[in-house]
Amino acid sequence: MKPRYWHYWISLLLCLSLVPVLHNQHLPLRFDWITLGVAYWVFLAAQSIFVAAVLSFLGLPREQGFGPLLARYRGNPFRIVPLLLYFGVLVWLTTWAKALILTVDAAALLELLDRHLFYRRLLEPRLLERQRAPILRNIVGAVLMPAAYLFFGFLMVLAYNCAIVSVRYNFATDPTLAAIDRWLLLGHSVSELTHWAVQAFPLIFFRALEFIYFGMFPQIGAALILVALCDGRTRALQFVGTILTSYYLALVIFYIWPAQGPYSLCPAHFSRFPTSLQSYTIQRTLIPHALALWRHEPIPRISTDYFIAFPCMHIVQPIIVLWFLRRWRRMVIALAAYDLLLVAAVLILEMHYVIDIIIGLPVAALAIMITGLPCHPQNLETVPARTGITA
Repeated sequence: MKPRYWHYWISLLLCLSLVPVLHNQHLPLRFDWITLGVAYWVFLAAQSIFVAAVLSFLGLPREQGFGPLLARYRGNPFRIVPLLLYFGVLVWLTTWAKALILTVDAAALLELLDRHLFYRRLLEPRLLERQRAPILRNIVGAVLMPAAYLFFGFLMVLAYNCAIVSVRYNFATDPTLAAIDRWLLLGHSVSELTHWAVQAFPLIFFRALEFIYFGMFPQIGAALILVALCDGRTRALQFVGTILTSYYLALVIFYIWPAQGPYSLCPAHFSRFPTSLQSYTIQRTLIPHALALWRHEPIPRISTDYFIAFPCMHIVQPIIVLWFLRRWRRMVIALAAYDLLLVAAVLILEMHYVIDIIIGLPVAALAIMITGLPCHPQNLETVPARTGITA
């Protein structure tokens, strides 16, 4: 019953309560498994491995990061030929961006296998037959178990945010939050900022902002991978528990102060905002979906609709990532610079109020205080040795 384990009990309670809650609000106990599964286990997984590899190159010490990899390729330069052929085939079949991501992913997974074989050869002469640890299985388990828990928790968040919208008018506190924003911005608003940006910058600027905005999700996956491989499964589960605790806090706040976002109050938003952007489609879709839930109109299944605007989870989750990766200074500096751009993207894309971002700070701090504080250091130090990631 220690606070850092509360997220397990809350997750269990939400799971047990899911059927009666959905039944009470006439919502289906069906998820869009194909859309959610492919988005999480295929696209997000590929992007997360890529970001984890980039962050490893930037932030990990040379002996833990890319030092052994570069040494192997210097010793045998022909090892790079299959990767180049693989990259060329992918460029021909897809795009250069996808080809780059998948090629880096392949190189990272091959490197992980090489290190598994190295540590197995290193350990086996000193171990009895019954003591030989299945190192690769431990490595995979250290990542997959927390990843599955995060997927399960996010399904709960999607289901309960739909249930909240069906019982609480999702636009109820938007005028209040907009008024607070006007006070904070000395009479101005996020919508005014967006309209100015639309006139001042070309479409490619907004596409770059979208890339930054949606790039927050691979940042979470990359942090999970790095924490799991460097600190072990227990610490990775603690990271996921902190992320889920912040989401559970956000659900409570969202129930008390439901809000859609500044774009829902702006009468000229959809006539001025670039229609080719993915964020335009999301915003255009969420408003009628929220109204349909409020009117208790039947929906076929629970999918990717996410309505929580207050607090801004695009700020909460990166702060938690920075906390868990804080010992790698260069990595944290790179992520902090990215997160500053993320704040600009959140506002200029008119996704959140300024007050949403401000309230996100104490939400992240509270989640870290409840779940994310370090365990005993001596316990963490033994995990990498057991999984065989570091020597």
